Amino acid sequence: MGMHLAGKKIILGICGSIAAYKAASLVRLFIKGGAQVHVLMTPAATKFISPLTLSTLSKNPVHTSVVDDDSWNNHVELGLWADFMVVAPATATTLAKMRLGLCDNIIVATYLSAKCPVYFAPAMDLDMWKHPSTQENIQKLQSYGNKMIPVGHGELASGLVGEGRMAEPEDIFNFVSGATEKSFFTGKNVLITAGPTYEAIDPVRFIGNRSTGKMGLEIALSFAKKGAKVTLILGPSVLDVDHPNIKLIRVQSAADMAKHAVRSYKKAHITVMAAAVADYTPKTVAKQKIKKKGGALKIELERTQDIAAKLGTLKSKKQFNVGFALETNNEAASAKGKLVKKNFDMIVLNSLKDKGAGFAHDTNKVTIFDSKGKTHKFKLKSKKEVANDIVQLVEQLMSAKK
Repeated sequence: MGMHLAGKKIILGICGSIAAYKAASLVRLFIKGGAQVHVLMTPAATKFISPLTLSTLSKNPVHTSVVDDDSWNNHVELGLWADFMVVAPATATTLAKMRLGLCDNIIVATYLSAKCPVYFAPAMDLDMWKHPSTQENIQKLQSYGNKMIPVGHGELASGLVGEGRMAEPEDIFNFVSGATEKSFFTGKNVLITAGPTYEAIDPVRFIGNRSTGKMGLEIALSFAKKGAKVTLILGPSVLDVDHPNIKLIRVQSAADMAKHAVRSYKKAHITVMAAAVADYTPKTVAKQKIKKKGGALKIELERTQDIAAKLGTLKSKKQFNVGFALETNNEAASAKGKLVKKNFDMIVLNSLKDKGAGFAHDTNKVTIFDSKGKTHKFKLKSKKEVANDIVQLVEQLMSAKK
């Protein structure tokens, strides 16, 4: 995580939304990142999380009103003190008040005095989020130069599913710290293929493999958190991903995946081919479900297009391609052969011989070969950590290439 926010002064305004409970994690992340934090709360927010929790974590008193016990809290001074003001969760009510300058709470009073960048992370139910008055308030606030941290998509407290969830604390932290530090990947386009492909035999049956897409998903998140714009082409998977920097394209077959990959490739600075793409697909797909008959059933298969090899032929000097190899024998030699043949800059070898590695595990153990002939060995780790190792090595090799 690093100390991106070392010495920075942050005001965190917490409004009355169920998402207020996540503010505790956010304060911890800011403090861990080296920042000083002052928490302001609306009276409604104190019903969801106690000021005591937040003053303990922030190591500073928490203000819930402009006047406390006969003393006046100097919101002007606070507004001048801060390097950043973050309102999270920002409710529909407080957003409306911020837009109109109705300062009947400490957050809006401080916001009106703030001389620093202001971020807000909305949190509300789907209908409130979609309502034209909310959308207009948000547009107005952005036109004043305030920055919105995009809402997430998922299950809401009401049980509805859709947009309106507050961004996760880690994403808010990355959004704010990203503003203070340009990452190597900021502004770079990353293309990732992940998951299995399902090749139809008939309307109900397919040939597939045991990939879950977890590894590719973690790589996508790792790049996204470092500021890259990610296009993730995901084969059939129960997994979902939700990050403002990730555009998710769901596909079924190898042909689908190839079509989208080729289309997105031109703009990609970095391409990671982590999908387990079928090598063979049924030559003909039955229109109706194949009925059981006596004797054997023969299905003729034909080769699918090799996506990695195809992108390797389209590659320009400025593009960086990462391949994956899942081998069961002659592992290193096979992987190195693919590295050359498919014009990769590096290849990640997953070994199925290692316990806890490969498909359907939360862990993975990889060896990476680069095009300069170097071998990088890693021990068994969580897929999230493996993803970070891969992204770090991409940065290292790309920096050396310049």
